[in-house]
Amino acid sequence: MSKVKVAPSILSADFANMAEAVKNLKDWNADWVHCDVMDGVYVPNITFGMPMVKALRKYSDMFFDVHLMITEPEKYVGEFCDCGADMVTFHPEASKDALKAIEIIKSKGKLCGVVLNADQPFAVIEPYLDKVDMVLIMTVQAGFGGQSFRRDRLEMAKKVKAIKDEKGYDYHIQLDGGVCPDNIAECVEAGANVVVAGSAVFKAVNPSKAVNAMQIEC
Repeated sequence: MSKVKVAPSILSADFANMAEAVKNLKDWNADWVHCDVMDGVYVPNITFGMPMVKALRKYSDMFFDVHLMITEPEKYVGEFCDCGADMVTFHPEASKDALKAIEIIKSKGKLCGVVLNADQPFAVIEPYLDKVDMVLIMTVQAGFGGQSFRRDRLEMAKKVKAIKDEKGYDYHIQLDGGVCPDNIAECVEAGANVVVAGSAVFKAVNPSKAVNAMQIEC
């Protein structure tokens, strides 16, 4: 049995000490570094972009999982790959050419994922399931940190897992939004093998213990 990969979101870290944040993630035995990129258009908030990813790459050899909450991601995915992303995920409904975005990411030798936002139907990601390395299912509405975990989204994870098993597809199933040690078992039961955790790690009294508590068998 493999264990759940924990990808703490640096959106919950201290923006004045981002280099320290990614160094801490390695010390806490996290698996991936999750980078939430927001453009203020697809989602209301603005976070950071390519320069931040490039800058942090110098301080960490960890796997960078970059989640693009931006419009027309096909214009930018290549540069994010060049800046140090190992995996780039994007929202197909925000793209004018999702297949082009996937093609660019793969041409860079990087992993690619599609995201299903909490307000979007399954049909948004369905055409790409045979082409991606990860399906990210939002368990909150994308664009804000600190939201409560939506258990109704677990049904979508189960559907994505069932299709993976039926078709023999090979993709990670990632859940993002309000994931914590208290609900990790439910996430795994629904099919997740990667989880994003922000506040549950960075705001924890003992971050290393919080990470370890979510690295259960899946």
